Amino acid sequence: MTEEALVLRDDVEGVTTLTMNRPQARNALSQGMLRALLDAFIEVSKDELVRVAILAGAGPGYCAGHDLKEIKAQNYSRNYTEQLFADCAELMQTIICLPKPVIAQVHGIATAAGAQLVASCDLAISSQEARYATPGVNIGLFCSTPMVALSRNLSNKHAMQMLL
Repeated sequence: MTEEALVLRDDVEGVTTLTMNRPQARNALSQGMLRALLDAFIEVSKDELVRVAILAGAGPGYCAGHDLKEIKAQNYSRNYTEQLFADCAELMQTIICLPKPVIAQVHGIATAAGAQLVASCDLAISSQEARYATPGVNIGLFCSTPMVALSRNLSNKHAMQMLL
């Protein structure tokens, strides 16, 4: 039995849809997901047939942020978390610097780094059911990194409301 790809790619007439494919985990950004997304966006940037990229999420939610179960399973290892956040930063910068527009197609939840992922895209299209949050401070985490991208896309008051 083959393992499902973490990122699915569909190309139609110059439009590439990249779909995060961990629906059982609300497309949480595991180390593997971050690397798969990074590889996919690097491929898209080099593909001359691609004019625009859409980033979607499979299943009931767009992206639940970092995979806290994976982080816990790694015993909050400093080396692991440093690499995880370095990979996350590289992914976000790759999306921001991509020479083609990237559109987030959001449904369900987009929380923490998932909200940052949306804010790093050029445009976002949200369903009526889409919900955004940065709940890290509510569970004792200092996760203000998503606020950099969010504050560049929202008013200061809305960004502060999301953080608190």
